[in-house]
Amino acid sequence: MINLFFNLPGGSEIVLILLIVLIFFGGKKIPELMRGLGKGMREFNSARTSIETEIKEGMRDADRKALEEKKERERIIEKEIIEEQRDTETTK
Repeated sequence: MINLFFNLPGGSEIVLILLIVLIFFGGKKIPELMRGLGKGMREFNSARTSIETEIKEGMRDADRKALEEKKERERIIEKEIIEEQRDTETTK
């Protein structure tokens, strides 16, 4: 099995990346960038939650519809059985 962690940056590479970001954007821009990143993450999580809720509601609706159809089929079968019993009683 190939270990995928060899390609991830280590501790010293992360520190170097952070220093480069600090140099490019400066200390005043970093809080704005982090706020934007946080806002984006909140929006993503909100959208994910919304999609999950819609999927669950759709599944519940499908289950409810299937249950109603099953009950309706059972009612029809029950009516047919009752009619057959009446027919056999009247023919005797």
